[in-house]
Amino acid sequence: MEPIDFSQPARQSPKGILVIFALNTFKFIRRYFVLFLALGLSLSKKESLSFLNATNLTLIILGVFLLIFVVAFLKYLNFKFHLDEGHFYLSSGIVNKDMTIIPKSKIQNINIKQNLIQQMINVVSLTIETAGDDKAEIEINALSRITALDLKKQLFVKKQITDFEFVEKPFQSSVFFKASVQRLLLEGISQNHIRSFLIIFSFVFGLYKEFENYLQDLGITHRLQSAVNFETDSILNLILANVFIVVLAILGSMLFSIMSTFISNFNLEVVENEDTIEINKGLFNKLSLILVPLKIQNIIIKTNRLKQYFGLHTLSIKQAMINKKQQRNFNIVALEKHQVAHLVQKVFVNYNDKGAYEKPDIYYKRLLMFRSLISGAFINIPAYFIFGNYFWLINIIIISWITLFVHFTFKKASYQITDEYLTVNSGFIDRVRNISELHKIQSVELKQSIFQKRKNIASIYIATASDKVKIPYITEEKAQSILDFLLFKIES
Repeated sequence: MEPIDFSQPARQSPKGILVIFALNTFKFIRRYFVLFLALGLSLSKKESLSFLNATNLTLIILGVFLLIFVVAFLKYLNFKFHLDEGHFYLSSGIVNKDMTIIPKSKIQNINIKQNLIQQMINVVSLTIETAGDDKAEIEINALSRITALDLKKQLFVKKQITDFEFVEKPFQSSVFFKASVQRLLLEGISQNHIRSFLIIFSFVFGLYKEFENYLQDLGITHRLQSAVNFETDSILNLILANVFIVVLAILGSMLFSIMSTFISNFNLEVVENEDTIEINKGLFNKLSLILVPLKIQNIIIKTNRLKQYFGLHTLSIKQAMINKKQQRNFNIVALEKHQVAHLVQKVFVNYNDKGAYEKPDIYYKRLLMFRSLISGAFINIPAYFIFGNYFWLINIIIISWITLFVHFTFKKASYQITDEYLTVNSGFIDRVRNISELHKIQSVELKQSIFQKRKNIASIYIATASDKVKIPYITEEKAQSILDFLLFKIES
């Protein structure tokens, strides 16, 4: 099949009008969701203004949708792109016309996505990212998949110089890994459910606080309290009530983790190309992401005891990117240990995790204990108002948690520095390994407080273009030696 000619300015597919209209409508509703909900509650209680009847409200809604559609149509008409041998060009804007020019050599990532609306009308979006900004430089909302793949290939073409002639390298690819439904479900079950619980709790609590008065007026709060009417005059009933709440929270968090893991990683596939790694995944929002090993800054490997039992590992790849939200999509879940080792070896060719690892000073363990005890003491204040005279029972959980937290956090903390790589291990529930190449380090900093100065203790903070790692609380002499070595590597 002949490659598509992108040398002349072209628009995206006409279906892009619908995509832009849908995206703008979604943004508008999300921004004013609380206002709409409050207005709806007011109308249900007949507290609205006299002129805001059903007819006028319908006309206002239709007018808003018409305005959004006109904006979408104008954006489509003024959005044109083309490319030449070395650059990508984009003209856009309704009132103010913008011309964006991106050299091909500066392109960091090219990602193909397909949300639910795009799946329905059979188009994809293509984003082109470069380093140095907080968002994608270019996003084309509606292209056919064939056009998007051809454009990506022409933007990411690799060439070699041979006898002063440009020769295109042959394109080879193979599916290296494909996650089964069973492994995705096991991945969801073995997730850190504390984070899921906090997400659910913050959402429900925020929503309740926003509409607390309306809920009280409708009597929903009273009905909920009546439905969960535990007698708190005895310690047994209090314990049963809290056990019920904890079990409900665990089940809800586990269900949320399973659903979010399955939806975001549905049909996960890792394609190994000659020079790149491609990640394809997603149910409602399909993604096709390209990773260039030369541009990868850090690799993070995560697992825990339950994941190890199921043979599961997560590989997170940190690349100097623009779109920080997109960075969360560069995770490959449900990998086996040998698959992780293969991908690490493809990105960091000479990496070898064999050899001795250094531990932080015992000062780190004492500091963890001190900070945890302070946090535990503060928890007793709200516990007193919630549980009354039985508030001291919560300290059984707090002390057990602190003991486990300090023990495992210190046990998992270690680091290794070789001639080419830095490896830092950390974590409490998860075991986290952060790997980076020394020549990609951008800055190194030695920090110590006045208390650590007296103990001759310091920490090293290392930053790459995409991540920061910390070697915590080692002796000052060792920290200075590491600082000098890393600065030497950076300068040379």
